[in-house]
Amino acid sequence: MAQTQLATIQNRINEVILGKHHPIKLALTCLLARGHLLIEDLPGVGKTTLAHTIASTLGLTFQRIQFTSDMLPADIIGVSVYDRSNSQFRFHPGPIFTQLILADEVNRASPRTQSALLEAMEEQQVTIEGQTHSLSSPFFVIATQNPTNQIGTFPLPESQLDRFLMRIELGYPDAKAERALLTGQDRRQLLQELDAVISVEQLVELQHKVTEVTVSSALVDYVQRILSHTRESGHYYTGLSPRAGLGLLRAGQAWSLLENRDHVLPEDIQAVLPSIVSHRLQRRDEHDNDDWIEQLIRHVAIP
Repeated sequence: MAQTQLATIQNRINEVILGKHHPIKLALTCLLARGHLLIEDLPGVGKTTLAHTIASTLGLTFQRIQFTSDMLPADIIGVSVYDRSNSQFRFHPGPIFTQLILADEVNRASPRTQSALLEAMEEQQVTIEGQTHSLSSPFFVIATQNPTNQIGTFPLPESQLDRFLMRIELGYPDAKAERALLTGQDRRQLLQELDAVISVEQLVELQHKVTEVTVSSALVDYVQRILSHTRESGHYYTGLSPRAGLGLLRAGQAWSLLENRDHVLPEDIQAVLPSIVSHRLQRRDEHDNDDWIEQLIRHVAIP
């Protein structure tokens, strides 16, 4: 049953986002693992459309926040307004009170506003004037980020980047997919016609099934070897944190479920590793070749 649902979800999203099967699978892996996703890419490659499509396909409530340099934390989490009729303050929730939130161009907002979003991501609640408000469940943040060399950006610090389980890129479509995009139906019209293929309750059940995927002792040894290599090899300024290790295991379980397996293989860890470490590891030699993640995989032996 779960495999039929997962296949239907992937097929439906691939009908809208053409030629991006691998990034879409990574995005679903992140959602199933109860993480948050950062997409860093150029404008116009389908980041917003992907978020809309996932929300519509899974039947999730959706809000989009366009981050700007003058945005305040209250614009995200909400504000308490004095109600004269009751002589008391009344909380007006912000757009963060939804199940899937698209934080568009998150690095165009000030660090203070970024922190408000990322704190909510970590705690899954917000506190306003001493009163705590729980966020929706499931709660999935897709944040988009422009390349940091573009004008008017405030790069996310390492401690905040670590809150995102995965970072992916969409990139340009290949020639075949781009031609189908240019000559096919308008993506906005397709989005309006999309119906949910599963319920929110079924999605929560799929997220629970991820935790039931078996992780062997040898597989944990492999993940620990990866963590140790990043800390001890001297190639990076700082190694992967325990939170990154936990995220790597959860993502491996989710990927394995998408692959219709009930146990995690080293290949599953290797499949999700680039999206887990690319925003967490800072190389000492920035002029090294681009396949440094492949080198990391080759340098760590499988038990």
